[in-house]
Amino acid sequence: MRALRHLNKYFFKYKFRLIIGLIITVIARVFATIVPTLVGDSVDVVEQYINKDITDLAEVKSGLITNILLIIGALLISALFTFLMRQTFIVVSRFIEFDLKNEVFEHYEKLSLNFYKKNRTGDLMNRISEDVSKVRMYVGPAIMYSVNTITLFVVVIGYMISIAPELTLYTVAPLPILSISIYKLSVAIHKRSTIVQEFLSKLTTFSQETFSGITVIKSYNIDYQVHKEFSELSNTSKDKNLDLAKVQALFFPLMVLLIGFSNIIVIYIGGKQFIDGTIQDLGVIVEFIIFVNMLTWPVATVGWVSSIVQQAEASQVRINEFLSQEPEITNKTSQKTPIKGSINFENVSFIYDDTNITALKDISFSVNPGETIGIIGKTGSGKSTILDLIGRLYDVSSGQIYVDNTSIKDLNLMDLRTQIGYVPQDAFLFSDSIRNNIKFGNKDATEQEVFQAAKNAVVHKNIIGFSKGYDTVLGERGVTLSGGQKQRVSIARAIIKNPAILLFDDCLSAVDTETEEEILNNLNQISKDKTTFIVSHRVSTTKNANKIIVLDEGKITQQGTHNQLIKEKGYYKELYLKQLSEKEI
Repeated sequence: MRALRHLNKYFFKYKFRLIIGLIITVIARVFATIVPTLVGDSVDVVEQYINKDITDLAEVKSGLITNILLIIGALLISALFTFLMRQTFIVVSRFIEFDLKNEVFEHYEKLSLNFYKKNRTGDLMNRISEDVSKVRMYVGPAIMYSVNTITLFVVVIGYMISIAPELTLYTVAPLPILSISIYKLSVAIHKRSTIVQEFLSKLTTFSQETFSGITVIKSYNIDYQVHKEFSELSNTSKDKNLDLAKVQALFFPLMVLLIGFSNIIVIYIGGKQFIDGTIQDLGVIVEFIIFVNMLTWPVATVGWVSSIVQQAEASQVRINEFLSQEPEITNKTSQKTPIKGSINFENVSFIYDDTNITALKDISFSVNPGETIGIIGKTGSGKSTILDLIGRLYDVSSGQIYVDNTSIKDLNLMDLRTQIGYVPQDAFLFSDSIRNNIKFGNKDATEQEVFQAAKNAVVHKNIIGFSKGYDTVLGERGVTLSGGQKQRVSIARAIIKNPAILLFDDCLSAVDTETEEEILNNLNQISKDKTTFIVSHRVSTTKNANKIIVLDEGKITQQGTHNQLIKEKGYYKELYLKQLSEKEI
């Protein structure tokens, strides 16, 4: 139960609703317990008439009709308050589910990229959906039925003791056996629930990766192999669920058996006591039988609730596992920080924690506001890492990065990222309209600004060529568009933001040379007063930059202008001559 203590803050938040729910539950149970008493009284009236203690039939009928009306009234009131009880507790559980999902999602957003490299999307989704749903069952139905059962036990057993203490003792005798059985079964359920949730995460992850990579799967004709792997995983998950179901299946039969045994005790012991005169009224035995059967469902729910609590704890442990992880990138100040765009790298080195690969080694360079810097190098030379460090998606392993002569770690992180327009190498678009994908960079952008951004990214003509134009809804990850179109929409999204710093990570690799030239000419006009980083494998993309950096295995091997670098021996000149000859061919 230790893991579930995390939810105490939500119970405190909704304490008034829960207190009202408790009061309603007590009222509902009190009215429910009136019914057996009235039935018992009715049996006593009939018994007295049979024994000639009452001879007036009209008096008997009047008494029975009165009791019937009272029973109907008590049942209606009990039903009304039971409805209100469910509304109160279940609504609170939905509120807590909403709050917990938001808490988990907000924490996911705060966590650094390393977290997402170490954890799979399917598992993340499962914890915020399935695991939170399991927890909701604890804060809703489990608590509701627990309060209902405890209230009913107190009211019913208290009344039973007041009218027949000895018979009550015999009636509740099976309950300790029930408690011991529940405890042992709960331990088994807890272990199996944890395993079931882990396998559900594996299934979710496998499915998510399969659907995301369906093009590759079909292209390589490995549908059967993937289906076979899924079937094996699904069958294992099924077996684990069956193991859990087998243990859970023991609960209800055990409850019915023990309640049935209690009924036998009431009839046998109660009958003997009635015969020997210890119990004066036959109605008492009838009341006890009704009370025992009233306790059947609450006692049965004890096992069900115990199962829910065990599953909820297993799920909350998994949720807490992520909530306890601290983000590596933290915002140290809430002070507003205007960003002009001056950037200095001083002896910066960076090592990826997940792979232990050294991406950058002792990098130093400076960029003034409004300047454009090109970055060229072989695959894996550290080009994208530089952009990630500027956006502070990672913190440096050693050295310092200064933005406007202030350490990047001391800047307001939100202000820094607000003033950065980033176009990643792998263009990501949301399953939304093209218009909204572009406006993602600026939610308040006007229609004309959206059009202008698209024109600057040379994608406007493509968009208006679609049947629904800017209202065209894209498939998952922008699958509706070609690679070049996705890149250009991403560029438009960065442009419309009008930031102080623009980061382009090889974002023109999927467009033809003519389109690239047009986009670069537009960017030259747009980025005159912006600090711009352009990562590329093409010399033509970076040739107009104020400064070009050449990277090799995480080190700067050359830097200077295009005209300077083509006169030097080295990678840049070799690449330039190679691409020039290819162009001529």
